[in-house]
Amino acid sequence: MLTARTVARETISYEDMAEPVLEQGRALVRVHHVTLCGTDLHIWEDDYPAELPVVQGHEFSGVVEAIGYNAAGIRVGDRVAVSPMTYCGTCRPCLQGRFNVCRNISCIGCYSDGALVEVISVPVDKLCPVPEGLALELAAMAEPASIAMQAVNRGRPAAGETVLVLGSGPIGLLATLYLTDLGVDVVCADTEVDRLELARDFGAVDTLLVDPAGFPDAEQAARLGRLTDGYGPGLVLEATGAPSSLENAIRLVASAGRIVQVGISARSATVSMKDIPFKELDLLGSRNSLNLIPDGLALLAHHPDQARALMTHRFGFADLQQAYELMRNRTEKVGKVLIEMPAAGTSGDRASAGAAAAFAPVGGPA
Repeated sequence: MLTARTVARETISYEDMAEPVLEQGRALVRVHHVTLCGTDLHIWEDDYPAELPVVQGHEFSGVVEAIGYNAAGIRVGDRVAVSPMTYCGTCRPCLQGRFNVCRNISCIGCYSDGALVEVISVPVDKLCPVPEGLALELAAMAEPASIAMQAVNRGRPAAGETVLVLGSGPIGLLATLYLTDLGVDVVCADTEVDRLELARDFGAVDTLLVDPAGFPDAEQAARLGRLTDGYGPGLVLEATGAPSSLENAIRLVASAGRIVQVGISARSATVSMKDIPFKELDLLGSRNSLNLIPDGLALLAHHPDQARALMTHRFGFADLQQAYELMRNRTEKVGKVLIEMPAAGTSGDRASAGAAAAFAPVGGPA
């Protein structure tokens, strides 16, 4: 089978290697679709705590090619998404039920070889059946959907409250979609008009264009005040990773409010030591998810049009280099980038036709 291995900075080597053999407790999945995110770009640039060489690809879907006994009754030929996260189950976070921050956490396609191969061997318990009617290409986005849902769940949203989502990249948009389903009024803020137009399609009741010189302006502050009875949003979800965005979250959130930081960056924010205790805020981090891939699939199945709007570009397996260069250079408005693997060309696995016409920016952690 053909394998794409990132062997050095911005260097992909296509290698012919034997297909894996079926082992006990594992399944063989023929990969049909892989989507790329910012983490993939950083690995390709050798700017991520992952060791090269590595086969990338942690957001993916495919068809089961071989499988032994499994309690879930998954069969050969079933369409599946795969949970890429692995954890030990024995460290303190795992024993506390917080295995998404396992001390020994790993991720297929980041720290071990992933899905940019024709056939991949994965643990049976990582298989997640794709709902009937959901296109297999959309199912590849179940992992980022699960990350967005984890962030929302961390914030304990209540139906009827107003939530401010800072950043309308894929994670912010998927969080907006989920929050709207939960009966929450979502206000989205971003620096790009196109992203905010898309946010309305994902359920936002209002949008705020961020001016780096000062946010919010007087008119925006008044609008946010009217939506929150003058208190500010009870929950702010920060999905950009920009230090100024966290600073805005702390400043704008209501007293006794919650902030969820899901955007990841190595940069440092400047935070007053009085604001968090004076407001008695809950400042919460969010990483990966607590096995929410099936929930992510259900969210995508419920909103296929919005899911498809996230995909702005398609590339064949042979064109990975061009895909990464597009993501790096940002000469176009880029959302989720879909890699169509060789199996996708003959599968007829799209539930609906047509390429994405809307825009969403690259963003969100993996």
